[in-house]
Amino acid sequence: MKWLIASDLHGSAYYCRKLLEKIHEEKADRILLLGDLLYHGPRNDLPKEYNPKEVLSMLNGIAEKIVCVRGNCDGEVDQMVLDFPMMADYAVLDFGGRALYATHGHLYNDKKPLKFAKGSILVCGHFHVPCVKELEGFTYINDGSLSLPKENSWHSYMTFDGTTFFWYDIESGEKKMKYEIK
Repeated sequence: MKWLIASDLHGSAYYCRKLLEKIHEEKADRILLLGDLLYHGPRNDLPKEYNPKEVLSMLNGIAEKIVCVRGNCDGEVDQMVLDFPMMADYAVLDFGGRALYATHGHLYNDKKPLKFAKGSILVCGHFHVPCVKELEGFTYINDGSLSLPKENSWHSYMTFDGTTFFWYDIESGEKKMKYEIK
């Protein structure tokens, strides 16, 4: 099964359209969204083609494929218009006996992880910078940001096939990073 992982759309219709194109191109079976879907937040500039209503319409069109967690810019009012659950602080997915914990990153992250089994993977968004770190007992992975990248990073998304994560620049399609689970 192939997953496409993304976060931090922040209401950008432009990057949501790009995301839908990549879902089709990648032939992704499921989509894992790590929060901050519709609202840009008071600390962020407006992203390109800010249009939360258009974003929710596009995401609702693929609702049956989405697993989603809540970001710090997501709220109950967003859940009222989305056709998939998005209010959980984290989700736990099993990949062949290895747990993948998905969360936005504002509550749990590399410096404040959940309590989980050794060898687990913690996948987050929130910080808008793609990275992977092998830490004591777990691997921390950040997908970056679709619409508002920071620290000179790119507009990013990831794929995961159960053994390997790939980071891509959504604008160029260029593969930027790779991490194979050990």
